[in-house]
Amino acid sequence: MDDVARHAGVSKASVSRFIGEDRHLLSAGIAQRIEAAIASLGYRPNQMARGLKRGRTRLIGLLMADIRNPYSIAVMHGIETACRQHGYSLVVCNTDRDPEQEDRQLQALLAYNIEGLIVNTLGRHPEQLRALQGKVPVVLLDRKVEALGMDLVGLDNAAAVSLALEHLVGRGYRDLALITEPPEGASSRGERCAAFEAYIGRVPGIRGQVIGTGPGLPAALATFLASETHGPRALFCANGVAALAATHALRTSGCQLFTDVGLIALDDLDWYPLVGSGITALAQPTDAIGRAAFDCLLQRLRGDLSPSRQIDLPGELVVRGSTPARELT
Repeated sequence: MDDVARHAGVSKASVSRFIGEDRHLLSAGIAQRIEAAIASLGYRPNQMARGLKRGRTRLIGLLMADIRNPYSIAVMHGIETACRQHGYSLVVCNTDRDPEQEDRQLQALLAYNIEGLIVNTLGRHPEQLRALQGKVPVVLLDRKVEALGMDLVGLDNAAAVSLALEHLVGRGYRDLALITEPPEGASSRGERCAAFEAYIGRVPGIRGQVIGTGPGLPAALATFLASETHGPRALFCANGVAALAATHALRTSGCQLFTDVGLIALDDLDWYPLVGSGITALAQPTDAIGRAAFDCLLQRLRGDLSPSRQIDLPGELVVRGSTPARELT
């Protein structure tokens, strides 16, 4: 800044105003001289140092449970876009579903002097999240922690599951299986299982079961397909990871996809249209979820002290060839 000031023939305070938020206080002539000096010298301000001096870094922390999950990537894009539009930058940490890693990454994010935090949590450290809430605003993404009164943004899981099952039943399927990853503290997975079981319990004439992903999935699917039929069979995969596992298991079993069994999946991933005649999906509004999470955080950063809120966004049914209509016998 000293070099720029000397080169432009102005004070260091004027340079500080130019690169800060007080450029409007400078005359047009001084601003032009400073701009020319910056271009000539190739000066780049140290944003971290400026942020620490002002007490504002304009950094937002994002903690993701599994950054390899396509859902995580899509939501992160929505958050980052919203951050950029409001002059913030995003610092992303991944926990790989490891509770101890989550603990370490939360501490690392605080060391960056973040102004706010969006968390896709494993739910194993509520006490630490509560302590963080006393330092910076925190918004939960997709997964709630009952003990914490924090804003939560995610999918309306109950409505999405009902929409998927109503589609299957309307197409004539009567023997249904939910394919899901282990809950592992993820409230969204628990909500989808609960909504599935509630739907099966209240709608007459259909049968349902829950099958977990993992090494036992191929055998469980083989048993499901070989059991005495209650009517046309279909799988409802609770997310993209479950859909990939189920598709692999069906292919290796020799099952004729979408002929022997229908399939619908929550999430709408790029590879769904490429499998057979395409996989019917419940698309999550991932970009809107990311933007809404940042919007909640921004309101808190601006002083909103209203009670915590839960924002549940609707899914969208995308019909493809994996759920052809069946004739009931």
